[in-house]
Amino acid sequence: MTSQNRLDPPGTYVFDGPTSRRGHRMNKLFMSLREEAARQDFLGDEAAYCRRFELSREQTDAVLRRDWQAMLDLGGSIFYIYKLAMMDGLSMQYLGGVFTGMSEADFKAAMLAGGRTDV
Repeated sequence: MTSQNRLDPPGTYVFDGPTSRRGHRMNKLFMSLREEAARQDFLGDEAAYCRRFELSREQTDAVLRRDWQAMLDLGGSIFYIYKLAMMDGLSMQYLGGVFTGMSEADFKAAMLAGGRTDV
């Protein structure tokens, strides 16, 4: 579902216009989680909160299952997805590990060592 061209390294996720439009409602939901009242509403009934933002069935399923990769594939911006991850007590390094197939510790170690060497 991601856009690729000859200049994109393999495995690179491109957040372009079509991706942004596809994930607009889901990203609005994630951004709403900046507010304490919204976080409480979300935690009270996550499915109802997803309906409030008119997420697709696939987006709702991804959010409820915390399928981080599916959220990305369905148009989520990593910067917005992270707002949901923070609610679950997860770090950006955890998400980096998910998206690269590494553990959180391995991802953090790779970043501290200057970045991944497998790309």
